[in-house]
Amino acid sequence: MSNDTAEETHDHVVPGSDNEPDTADVRGYDFRGEFDFDDLLDSYATTGFQATHLAEGIEISKKMQDDDATIYLTCTSNIISSGLREVVASLIREGYVDVLITTSGSLTEDVIKSARPFKMGEWEADEAELREQGINRLGNLYVPSDRYVWLEQYLYDFFDDFFADEQVRTPTEFARELGERLDDEDSVLKQAADHDVPVYCPALTDAEVGNFLYYYKQANDVDIGIEILDDYDKLIEQGLLADTTGLIAVGDGVPKHHAIMTNLFRGGADYVVYISTGMEGDGSLSGAPPDEAVSWGKIKEQETNYTQIEAEATLVFPLLAAAAFHNRDD
Repeated sequence: MSNDTAEETHDHVVPGSDNEPDTADVRGYDFRGEFDFDDLLDSYATTGFQATHLAEGIEISKKMQDDDATIYLTCTSNIISSGLREVVASLIREGYVDVLITTSGSLTEDVIKSARPFKMGEWEADEAELREQGINRLGNLYVPSDRYVWLEQYLYDFFDDFFADEQVRTPTEFARELGERLDDEDSVLKQAADHDVPVYCPALTDAEVGNFLYYYKQANDVDIGIEILDDYDKLIEQGLLADTTGLIAVGDGVPKHHAIMTNLFRGGADYVVYISTGMEGDGSLSGAPPDEAVSWGKIKEQETNYTQIEAEATLVFPLLAAAAFHNRDD
């Protein structure tokens, strides 16, 4: 190979450049000396990959509070199935959340866990054997079927009172009156009821609530119903009345979209943090990143007002809650 050819190939392999990006150096936490948890989380900003997105999410969540934003927290039922239930309850108890939007399974599982715990299990299990034992598997969590037997009678007794004076009620009324009956400080519904935080559940029938409402209606031959439009009106009006709104979406699906959709009426949410494992490539709502919502007008476009942490929620949501809310170090 000639010298000219060697020089040409070298430029391809090692392209020269005098440009130096005007950004921070990549650097992780220095474990020398006394360990400091706050410094560890601060180092995430220059760690890269999803650690940096978590650091962005923490800063955006702090800005929500500094701007006195109306904060929407959304989550799917698996969040309440896990130990994140206690994290959600704590944020409501301490006054950090103004609106909760969730799924029907969250309500039923919160009620169950107020009386009987879920149990740790295994990912790899003999499903047929679990069925024989009357155990339902949620990932590596086990829920014995007797919990749902208990829940059925609990809800039947609740329905008697809930529909006694009005036959058509709303999901927010359902959630509030359930919470008022519970006596568990770790209950999300109890904390929401105690602190006047509305719990919106636009798909209330999509879990055991729907099954038991169906059986209750058939058995009692009553013309009861759940009205969702009244709640939708209230959620839109709440957003319109807010000077600033912030959204933390833990998981995807209906709760996340319900929050950004109702913020559309006010020109979009001001601050948004997604914690998501959804994939954008299939065009699904669950995989839609926040910048896609900007194109719809559901999130306002600013340089640093939204981020997506592509991670499983049990790993990062407690860290965000600790750093941005419970243990702020400004």
